[in-house]
Amino acid sequence: MSTVIVPAGLSMGPRYRYVRPPDPTPECYEVHLGDDLVELTETEAAVWAAAFLYPDQHAKLTVNRDSLVRMLETAPKPEPHAGRYVDDLIARGLLVEFDPDGDLQPVFSHHKLLPLAQGLGSTPEAPHQHAIGVGDQPIVALPNHVYGLWSFSYLLPNLWEACVYYADDSEHVADGGRPLGDSGKSIAKDLAQHLPVLLASACAFLDPLPAT
Repeated sequence: MSTVIVPAGLSMGPRYRYVRPPDPTPECYEVHLGDDLVELTETEAAVWAAAFLYPDQHAKLTVNRDSLVRMLETAPKPEPHAGRYVDDLIARGLLVEFDPDGDLQPVFSHHKLLPLAQGLGSTPEAPHQHAIGVGDQPIVALPNHVYGLWSFSYLLPNLWEACVYYADDSEHVADGGRPLGDSGKSIAKDLAQHLPVLLASACAFLDPLPAT
């Protein structure tokens, strides 16, 4: 499978100047990223926000750096320097690339996944699928273990450790159950299949750990 690209951070919106008369042009756009509040220009913010578009394509894992650049270059208001902006946002940690079928530990061990929206649970017709949405409107549906990671993984030091923790069946075996056979790697892979649509639909945000 090819590498996908996803946004990191939480949008804090535009920031305007304290002037009179009011200045209609934002001073900057802010994104909460790790332990920082990053300031973006209007163009940078538009490029970053483009990574949230087309959740249906994110669900199919078809959004990558090349498709994002191509979309920006052919938008109604084309951005001729899209590639340069995308590369800069990757370098700054605001866009993240990973291969859902590859080694996920380097990326997952440097990020946390924080839930947004609401957990809506399962239904009698589909007890294996758990919905996330707003109010009573579902946005995405997830398998049980991915739903669990969405809800609690932020309590662990990083996303990789959360996957390893979820795969630990020692307590289950001690209670007489059969080994579940999951590993941190397999749990991480399952999460990676759903991570792009979770982020693009604003049901969660990916937050880098502060540099040490």
